[in-house]
Amino acid sequence: MPVRSQPFSFPRNFTWGVAAAAPQIEGAAFSDGKGESVWDRFARQPGAVANGDTLDVACDHYHRFDRDFALMAKLGIKNYRLSLAWPRIFPNGDGAVNQAGVDFYHRIFDAMEKHGITPWVTMFHWDLPQALEDRGGWRTRTIADVFAHYADTIVKAFGPRVKNWITLNEIRCFTLHAYGGGGKAPGVSEGARVVNQTMHHALLCHGHGVRAVREHGSRGSRVGLTDNCETVVPVSETPEDIAAARAWFIEANQPILDPIYNGHYAPAYLRRCGKDRPVVAKGDPALISLPTDFLGLNIYTGTFIRRRKRGKPEVVVPSASYPRTDSPWLNLAPRALYWSPKLAAEVYGIRDIYITENGCGYNDDAVANGECLDLHRVEYLRNYLRELQRATADGAPVRGYFLWSFIDNFEWSDGYTRRFGIVHNDFKTQRRTPKLSAQWYASVMAANRVL
Repeated sequence: MPVRSQPFSFPRNFTWGVAAAAPQIEGAAFSDGKGESVWDRFARQPGAVANGDTLDVACDHYHRFDRDFALMAKLGIKNYRLSLAWPRIFPNGDGAVNQAGVDFYHRIFDAMEKHGITPWVTMFHWDLPQALEDRGGWRTRTIADVFAHYADTIVKAFGPRVKNWITLNEIRCFTLHAYGGGGKAPGVSEGARVVNQTMHHALLCHGHGVRAVREHGSRGSRVGLTDNCETVVPVSETPEDIAAARAWFIEANQPILDPIYNGHYAPAYLRRCGKDRPVVAKGDPALISLPTDFLGLNIYTGTFIRRRKRGKPEVVVPSASYPRTDSPWLNLAPRALYWSPKLAAEVYGIRDIYITENGCGYNDDAVANGECLDLHRVEYLRNYLRELQRATADGAPVRGYFLWSFIDNFEWSDGYTRRFGIVHNDFKTQRRTPKLSAQWYASVMAANRVL
């Protein structure tokens, strides 16, 4: 008799992992030659970050990484998405390489290899060197040339050890929400024209990241982008609401995904920009649309869409009593993990998708009697992963999932109040305690199915 797959099982060779980012966990913000980042500066502005928290120590991963990787291995974690700190490699963004920073990441990769963990490396996760911001940052086209040199440097240095590269993390967050009044570093509001141009410059940097891997990466290297795409959920899974959700998804994601996968900005997007459309030089579209190997999607919540009169999409806004985490922006929407990768694959013809972030932030995770019983996170993850499994069963090309985050860390403007980790961190003592969710996720990874 044929062997029947168990309920909620994932495809064979599905990649399971966890994720974190250098500025949020490393600490050692000014050690061994590291330069100041925009978040180091921003965190020192009164009122910018909850409780005046800074990145100076964070999780002290800089000094504790071997023990952290040993804990990962104990939990059965075999894939880790991390980022390199640009100002640790180039303290001023360009100029002389900080060899101590390069050596640090070699030690990181040594420890990961020792513990049987595969690195998935993000080139840039929001920590722009402050020296570059002082020279214009993402507003200036020169940022693309500077990033190109940075990408070439790190791929040459680490290419023999890294097979999986991610160019940028969440372009919208470090452009729209940073230069458009969204509360991300450097925390300015400069209007649509500036924002649209910063997004274009970020896309150029993505192109250079792809080029660097193609030119300098080792054999078998892969590269893609991690995008916090505008995620969508049809209110009802009827043909009418699904069509409306698809139309909304296409329009909402034109600024980032169209130039990468279609080789140009959508005319509809440029019309919406009007006089604020980005300036595009000859050769930009070809660089931006260099072929990638996968798309990473960071999915937490979703926008609910239904069909209104004449077939147009209508956003249905959740009421105040709708369930959410302690992050006000994170309404619970498990079906976003079904519909968003499914639509991304259908609309853009993407063959390989990884969920590079998914998780939930709460304030009340506490250790009692040696345990942190975060049942709320277990239930969140179970519901979301069941929808992701449904997506794979229905043919969505999702090849892996990285839970955000391995450990409680510096949660940007929320400081250390908001906890996303499956490992509890006592920021005073740096004591790590795996939560109930860590044990549950370990069992999921081992079984390759939702339990």
